[in-house]
Amino acid sequence: MTIEEFNRLEPEAAASVLAACADIDGWVAQLLAGRPFDSRDALLASAGAAAQGWTPGEVDSALAHHPRIGERPQAEAIGAANAAHSAGEQAGVNGADTATKQALASGNADYERRFGRIFLIRAAGRSPEQILAALNERLANDDATEDAVVAGQLREIALLRLGQAVPG
Repeated sequence: MTIEEFNRLEPEAAASVLAACADIDGWVAQLLAGRPFDSRDALLASAGAAAQGWTPGEVDSALAHHPRIGERPQAEAIGAANAAHSAGEQAGVNGADTATKQALASGNADYERRFGRIFLIRAAGRSPEQILAALNERLANDDATEDAVVAGQLREIALLRLGQAVPG
């Protein structure tokens, strides 16, 4: 959809578009309040600025709408729009060899034990090996560092998804 079409959406429909990018109520509300946007770039800039203030609780809540890396997203668990986004973003992982898939599953479990949440990374444009390397590297992070990394990854994913939802 164009920026003009996004601006004309009923608030509930626009909120649905935004929530599929990052299901964080305050972020969605801030962007709804900012409409109409002069351009797609203005929307993305506002979205990025609004995402800078996400709290750890908001980030953790939004993680509930993301599947584990390497797992097939289930629409029933995370919603149809999030499942569709995740499937496309993780398409590169589908072609990983068995050893890499097993290492990702093991790494996901280690990460969850270590940090108490799923491992999140912007998978789009990354190979399975790059994702696995990042997972292994991030296991060494302290909690504060990892909180910042996760928030940054969630921002990247949100902006990527929003850019795809409003491409023109």
